[in-house]
Amino acid sequence: MKTIQAIVELAGAAPSGEVLAMATVMKVRGSSYRRPGARMLVNTAGRSAGMISGGCLENDVREHARAVMATGKRVLVTYDSTAPEDIVFGLGLGCNGIVQVLIEPLTAGDETGLLAFLAACVARRQMGRIATIFQSDSAPLGTRVLRWPDGRVTSTSTGAVTAALVHSLRENAARRNAVRNITLPDATSAGVLIETVAPPLPLTIFGAGDDAIPLAQMAKLLGWHVTVIDARPAYATPGRFPAADAVHCLRAEELPESQQVVFPHESMIMIMTHNFTHDREVLRVLAPRALRYIGILGPKSRTTRLLDDLAEEGITFTDEALTRLHGPAGLDIGAETPEEIAVSIIGEMQAVLSQRHGGALRDRKAPIHDPVDQTIPTT
Repeated sequence: MKTIQAIVELAGAAPSGEVLAMATVMKVRGSSYRRPGARMLVNTAGRSAGMISGGCLENDVREHARAVMATGKRVLVTYDSTAPEDIVFGLGLGCNGIVQVLIEPLTAGDETGLLAFLAACVARRQMGRIATIFQSDSAPLGTRVLRWPDGRVTSTSTGAVTAALVHSLRENAARRNAVRNITLPDATSAGVLIETVAPPLPLTIFGAGDDAIPLAQMAKLLGWHVTVIDARPAYATPGRFPAADAVHCLRAEELPESQQVVFPHESMIMIMTHNFTHDREVLRVLAPRALRYIGILGPKSRTTRLLDDLAEEGITFTDEALTRLHGPAGLDIGAETPEEIAVSIIGEMQAVLSQRHGGALRDRKAPIHDPVDQTIPTT
């Protein structure tokens, strides 16, 4: 979502009617720095937001983007770095993979187009879905269906092609991004990138001490939606947490009645009030909720004591909930300073999101990236 936010910001600064160029990774074979769905927006001045590689493709993409903005025509560019020497492009990719990138013109201020769709996902903090044709003998390159956060569906095509793309979204509802071959109404096949534009991840930090400041800052660097809660008026101030999206001065006992704070099931929670009683009250409120991650600062024995105290009152966490309870929170990296501890905690949260263990990549037996769910011709 951080990339999407940057793209929306750059597009919003463009005068209405200005032509921009969007580059999107459509399909990958072999090793690549970014995966399908990675985006980069380029304006007429050459400024860009987002990345589609580790920096090796961006300059070449900008050249293509200039041509696309001038001609108004979409192009699908294939970068092949599988040869021992990168003699075709001379880009020194070094990733040993094939990357296909769709570069298309977009108009700033178009209220029904892709840029407006992305802006709506950011503004509403709700999910949107996209299906884009990037390979077809019959349908135009870049034919697209958008399922907006409010539930409406728009398309750059009509009739049966739109129906086929909507069906592909329905069939792949469980995956974040996927590359599929679908059958069009004329019985020809089409390569389609199916994407889910997820809302910013909600992180709530209980405790507004000095050690919470770098945690909030790092979470915002990732594009997360950060809320800070503390009962102390001198600490729970926007001035101390300029990066946070919301700062509330509330006691844990007030949370069930508060209309200001909600906890979606995908929420990440970090408890760091440095007060045993306050931590216990926060856990009391969170116990019945199905949350993605709950982290508690302090040694394991302290977390055990918190849970034991609540259990004596008849408040317990289910076995499933306990798997999402991390106390002490963070990865074992020897963190001591507030900044190091924030890195440790954010690292563990990201590992949970990615369903990884958080170990060293050199010890990983599988590829760095999970396989993209896609159908790739063998020829």
